[in-house]
Amino acid sequence: NKSIMKQQSEVLLSEKKYLGEAKMRNHFAVLDEPIKAGGGDTGPTPVEYLLTAIGGCVAMTLRMYAERKDWNLGEIKVIVSQKEALTSSGIKKSLVEEISFENEITAEQKTKLLEIAGKCPVAKMVKGETEIATSIV
Repeated sequence: NKSIMKQQSEVLLSEKKYLGEAKMRNHFAVLDEPIKAGGGDTGPTPVEYLLTAIGGCVAMTLRMYAERKDWNLGEIKVIVSQKEALTSSGIKKSLVEEISFENEITAEQKTKLLEIAGKCPVAKMVKGETEIATSIV
């Protein structure tokens, strides 16, 4: 069983409470918490990055599929929201994806695109299909 490292993100949290910098290949992003959570609100939260990663992955997955089918969807918009509901066993969190296209699509295309949206690799990770091995080095 041979494994290789595919993609990586490195996060360095500064001494300024929750302010952090993420490095992905040669790209950088800032992350922080809102002021009400004790942060400085200088960047998106880790949850907002996760929602963005899912939305971006879904949109790109749909674009790749549509290009193979020669479907012109125009702009693809994906809104991903975190929802909380109070249940008898406590707070239950879930995600809601709302997808829209600039151009009209048929009922058949809609059915297929909904299926393809569920194949986004990031969403599959979040749904629990990826093991996480944690260590302190």
